[in-house]
Amino acid sequence: MRSHASRGLSARAWLVLATLVPLPAMAQLEASDVEPPNQRIQVIEQGGVRVSSAVPSAEETDDIFGFRLYRRNVQPVWLRIENLSDERLLLMPSGIDQAYFTPLETAFRLRRNIPLLDWVVSEDLYTRNIRIMIEPGDVRTGYVFTRLDQGTKSFNVDVLGTGTHFRATFHVPVPGLRLDHYEVQFDALYADDLVQDVDREELVAVLEALPCCVTDKSGKTDGDPLNLVLIGEVKDLYYAFMRAGWDETETIYTKSLWQTLTSWLGGSEYRYSPVSALYVYGRPQDVALQKARSTINERNHLRLWLAPMRYQGKPVWIGQISRDIGVRFTWKTITTHKIDPDVDETREYLVEDLGYAQSLAGLGYVGGVGVAPPDSPRGNLTGDPYFTDGLRAVLLVSSEPVDLSEIQFIDLGEWTEAFPEAQTPYRGESN
Repeated sequence: MRSHASRGLSARAWLVLATLVPLPAMAQLEASDVEPPNQRIQVIEQGGVRVSSAVPSAEETDDIFGFRLYRRNVQPVWLRIENLSDERLLLMPSGIDQAYFTPLETAFRLRRNIPLLDWVVSEDLYTRNIRIMIEPGDVRTGYVFTRLDQGTKSFNVDVLGTGTHFRATFHVPVPGLRLDHYEVQFDALYADDLVQDVDREELVAVLEALPCCVTDKSGKTDGDPLNLVLIGEVKDLYYAFMRAGWDETETIYTKSLWQTLTSWLGGSEYRYSPVSALYVYGRPQDVALQKARSTINERNHLRLWLAPMRYQGKPVWIGQISRDIGVRFTWKTITTHKIDPDVDETREYLVEDLGYAQSLAGLGYVGGVGVAPPDSPRGNLTGDPYFTDGLRAVLLVSSEPVDLSEIQFIDLGEWTEAFPEAQTPYRGESN
């Protein structure tokens, strides 16, 4: 791998260099063909197009560019596009980020109001920007400057030609966060002889026999309802939720707690804020995901546990989803999120969200939660009331895009007859 020493220059070094090197030589200092200094490069080939991509971390970006782009909410995405066809191709940067920054806009964010230095930065970023036209047999390399995503960077790359349409989704890990699911060894959670392969009838029976709710660490007190079942490999879940715009969750440690506090005090967003531990199978959640809203006080979040069973050869996950709508004080934890009492609405939101993200291949419902009507709600571990029709949504998720018209409805029994309350779920209708 080639060195970045000539590119990771400090602002002062660039200023000195600009006074010593004439303009023609400056224009030759291009290194957009240099791969970012990491082993996270992903390569996808379709037809006559091969695309390689990588996303440098904050520290790597500082080394490459000599400026702290992450602090300006700018994240460079490196691409190499090899046109193996005999036609001219066009890269569509808006597929990577609809609100991407142009190189000169990025330079403006880095401005120091020193004309010569600002010119050098603009020239540097402009030469690093990838050109969108790729001639037959040509190779284009360079960066697209996007909005900042931490944890996992998910984006589409679209390359078009008269008879060619390359479209692929990249999910590139970006170091910098302590993510909860990175610490879980899914293959080691259960011995092979403890994992049960189930058919449809057995699946329904097992799911309906599961506990209604999560518990505290002691396992003695019920909390939020286990209203969600996902079927799919780890990759299926990962790609499905990343495609739908969900974020991973940090573990609870000093930095994440401080970020949570400052976001709460400032009323700002924290897309990766930790979630508290709830328990199923005697252990805290294996995975927590969230979709942030305008402030840290408002988000949709879910917890998932890998279950000891497989359906049609795929792992089964049991989960809990709810919507945070605010923060309140409690004697147990000082502060806690307040959830929307209509937990079924949040469950259905996830169905819609994954469907529109083309991440949902199948949908069905089973019982097992138990009905809690609005006039007789149950409470979670922090005392928030909730009501429910008692059903669990069963979602078959996909890492490959699935059109809405292709979603299969899984026949898991006549649930509307078994649970008549579910035929007229509460949505605020008057009697």
